[in-house]
Amino acid sequence: MITKFLSYKNGQIAYDVTGEGPLVVCVPSLGDVRGEYRFLVPELVKAGYRVATMDVRGHGETSTDWDDFSVAGIGEDILALVRELKAGPAIVIGTSMGGGAAIWSAAEAPELIRGMILVDPFVDGDSNGPLVFLLSIMFARPWGASMWTKYYSSLYPARKPADFASYVSALYANIKQRGRLEAVMAMLRTSKRSSGERMPKVKQPALVIMGSKDPDFKNPIAEAKRVAEAVRGEYKVIENAGHYPHAEMPEVTAPLMIEFMNSLKG
Repeated sequence: MITKFLSYKNGQIAYDVTGEGPLVVCVPSLGDVRGEYRFLVPELVKAGYRVATMDVRGHGETSTDWDDFSVAGIGEDILALVRELKAGPAIVIGTSMGGGAAIWSAAEAPELIRGMILVDPFVDGDSNGPLVFLLSIMFARPWGASMWTKYYSSLYPARKPADFASYVSALYANIKQRGRLEAVMAMLRTSKRSSGERMPKVKQPALVIMGSKDPDFKNPIAEAKRVAEAVRGEYKVIENAGHYPHAEMPEVTAPLMIEFMNSLKG
């Protein structure tokens, strides 16, 4: 994996590109890096797609000094990357808050987005309640990076990938870097209204994929159905999976994604 950098506004977006064919842009969740898609990318490439994975603002190898950590800001970066690669319209796969960013990008520049796969998406609402206040304390320095990795482990309730220990160790080292934990918290606190307001404007085909045991939702299946209806898409539930079904159960999730993506060709 060779990291490339796209200079945009006052920062640099880190990304990599693999394969040949129609473009797919993979957007990781808050608190994670583009390695989140390490099991999915080879399957998409094998299926005939050109896959770009990006680190969102403040995460991974992307720079930390941004004025905006909202879904709109990340959505702008998605569109900037599609334009940079000159290979649109693209299919966007977005996890968690990355799903909200995918919706924003699809509504704002429909000519650049062919379709969306929203994985356990956070797509609307404000982030100023008691839970966010509690998380702000939990993930504050100096203990925040350690607490985040413990919380991250809970998002894989059924089984953890074979490389989970080394992956989480690298994630811990990354999030400890100056400005990265602060970026996670800024993203956590920001409102998701800009994507929620745009859901009715989405015209592209959309697939919502939800882990049935995602601890981030009180009722994951009901949430998947709600989002799918709002964007006039379809939804699939990965039984017993958590917040990252494409990493926890890639053998189940990848074929569903590829089937949907193949239906958009032509």
